[in-house]
Amino acid sequence: MGKHAKPAEQRGRATPGSAVRARPLPIKSTARLRRPADIWHKPALSAVAALAIPDLTLFALGRLDLILYTSAGAMCALYAHGLPYAARARTLPWVVLGMVASLGIALTAASLTTSTALLVVLASLIAAVHKMLCDATRIGPPGNLILTFITASAFFVPQRLGEVPQHVALALGTGVLAWLVCMAPSLVRPQGPERIATARALEAAAGLLRTESGAGGVESAGVAHARHATAAAVNAAWHTLFLVPARTPAKAAARARLERLLIRAESALGSGENGGSTGPHGNQVTADGYDDRYGRSSANANANANANVNANANPNPTAYANPNPNPTATATEVDRLAAWARDVRSGRPLPEVGLSAAQAEELRGVEATELLGIGADERVGVDAEAPGLRRPAPGRPRGIRAVLARLAPGSALLPIGARVAVGCLLAGWASMAVGVGHPYWAVVTAASIYQANTTLSWQRALQRTIGNLLGLLLFTALLPLIHTGQLAMIALALAFQLGAEACITRNYWLGSVWVTPMALLLTEFGGHLPAETLIADRWIDTVVGAAVGLACCVLVTNRRATDRIDTALARVAEAEAAALRLLAAGPVPGADDALETGWARDRLAGCLVELREAVEVAAGEWWQRALPEERIAHAEQQGHRVLAGLVRRLSAPALAA
Repeated sequence: MGKHAKPAEQRGRATPGSAVRARPLPIKSTARLRRPADIWHKPALSAVAALAIPDLTLFALGRLDLILYTSAGAMCALYAHGLPYAARARTLPWVVLGMVASLGIALTAASLTTSTALLVVLASLIAAVHKMLCDATRIGPPGNLILTFITASAFFVPQRLGEVPQHVALALGTGVLAWLVCMAPSLVRPQGPERIATARALEAAAGLLRTESGAGGVESAGVAHARHATAAAVNAAWHTLFLVPARTPAKAAARARLERLLIRAESALGSGENGGSTGPHGNQVTADGYDDRYGRSSANANANANANVNANANPNPTAYANPNPNPTATATEVDRLAAWARDVRSGRPLPEVGLSAAQAEELRGVEATELLGIGADERVGVDAEAPGLRRPAPGRPRGIRAVLARLAPGSALLPIGARVAVGCLLAGWASMAVGVGHPYWAVVTAASIYQANTTLSWQRALQRTIGNLLGLLLFTALLPLIHTGQLAMIALALAFQLGAEACITRNYWLGSVWVTPMALLLTEFGGHLPAETLIADRWIDTVVGAAVGLACCVLVTNRRATDRIDTALARVAEAEAAALRLLAAGPVPGADDALETGWARDRLAGCLVELREAVEVAAGEWWQRALPEERIAHAEQQGHRVLAGLVRRLSAPALAA
C-alpha cells in the first residue's frame, strides 16, 4: 500500500466496481525534516562553481544584466550526479540542449509579442513538456523545476529579436562550462557514482538483515518495507553498473569487484521466512493459484509451473530456509556489509568478495553469450571486450525506445502533462487578473507543485507556500546587505544556491527558504524594482499559483494511475511464472542455467520495484476506483518469496564465506 492509503480492513475489499473516492491529505508529515541526501554537496558545489565563474566575469565586464542567460546554462550542473561519468558525459549535453532550446523559444516569443496572456499560454505549454520529458527520461533531481523556472522567466524579459542568438550562445557556453564542472571529479574519483550506488545497496541489505533479525522471524510491516527498499536499492545499483564501460582490463576488474559486492548485497534478499507450505525452492504453493491474485484466468504456463512444483515437492520443505538463521552469524554479516559500505564510500581499495559456484557460472554464461554474439544489442555502455560482467536482462526497451514507450498513448504521464498545462495557464491568468507584474512566478509555482499524485502535490503546494513566505522574510532581512553592491549580491546568490541544495533534500519547504531570495536576486540583476513591490508580487503569485495549481490537480484526474497497477501486476505475474518454471525444474549445473536464473531474478526484481512505484503513485491519487489491495499484497508477498528462491539458488553459499 502507499504510505497514505488506509489498511484493507478499514477500507473494505477493493472490487472492480468500487466507487471512486478522495484520499486523505496529510499535514503533519508535510513539514517533517528528513536526513539530508548522501551526495547533496556534489550538485551544490558543482552549481556554485558553474555559476561563480560567469557571474564574476559579467561583474568584471559590467554586464550583470546578462546573468539570466548565463545562469540558464550554469544551472545544468545540478543534473545527472547519480550517473556514472561515462553516462553523465552523454546525458548532460541533452539537458543543456533542452535548456538552450527552451530558452531560445522563450526569448523568440518575447521578442515577437508583448501579449502577456499569450506568453502565459506558451510558458504553460513548455512547462508541461518539461514535466513529461523529465519524468519519462527519469533524469532525477531537480527534474523539470530548473528548466521551467529559467524558461518561464525568459518569456517575460524584454527582448529584441536580433539579441536572441547572442543570449542563446551565452547559455550554450555556460552549459559547456557546466559539463566540464560536472565531469571534473572523474579525474579524482572515476568510480565515485557507481561506488555510491553500491554502498547504498550494501547499507540497505544490512538494514534488511538487521530488521529481520529484530523481527524474530515474523514478516512484519517493517520487514516488508526493508525488503522493498533493498530490492529497489539493488535494482538501482545494477542499472548504474550497467552504464559503466569496461574498455580496459583494469576498468573491467574494478567493475567486477563492485559487482561482487552488489551480488553479496543481493544475497540478503534470499533471507527471511518461507511461510506457508513450500516447494523445493522455498516458494509458497497455494491452492488458489494465480486466478484470485491477479484477477484473470491462469495461463497454462502458470498452471504448469505450480503443477511441477507440487509434483517435485521436496520432503524437506525448509531446504531453502534462511541461510543465516544464527543470530550471531546474522550480526556478523550485518557488520561486514556495513563495513564494506563505508570502505566503498570512502574511496578505500575495494574488498575482494568471493562468488558462489552458481554465481561464477552465471558470469561464465554472460561471457559465452558474448562470444556467440547473443544479446549484443542489449549491452548498455559496456564493451564486448569486458567478458564476465553481468548484463541487463534482454527483452526490455531502453534508451530512446523506453522514453517513447513511457510517452505513448495511454501513458499515465499524459494526464500529468495536462494538469501542468492547465494549472500553469490558469495560475498565470489569475495572477494577471489581480494585477501582479510578474505572472511567470505564478506559472513556476503551479509547475513546481505537480508531483506524481494529488497527495504529493498537496504536500508540495503547502511546502512551497511555507518556504516562500520564510524566504521572503529572509530576503527582507538581508535587504541592507543586498543594497551594498553587486559583489555582495553575487556572493549572496551563491550562498543561497549552496543553502538550497543543502536543505532541499531534508524537506522542500526548507530548500524553498533559500531558493526564494536567490530567485529575487536574479530579478534584481536584470533591473532594480522597489523591494515592496517585488516581495508583494512574489507572495501573491505564490498563493495564487499554489491554490489554482492544486485545484487543477484535483479536478484534472489521473484515472490511469490504477490502470498502471493492473499492468504492473500482469508483468509481475509473467516474470513470476517464468521464475517458477525455472525453480520447478531444479538447478542444472552449467553456465546456461545460471545465466537464465540471473536474468529471471533481474526481471522479477524490476517488476516488483515497478509495482511498488505504481502503488505509491496510485495510493495518493484522487477520484479513482479503490486499489486492489489484496491482490497487490498477495502479488508482492509471493513475488518476493520467488525472488528469494532465485537469489538463494545463486548465492546461498556466499553468506557462509
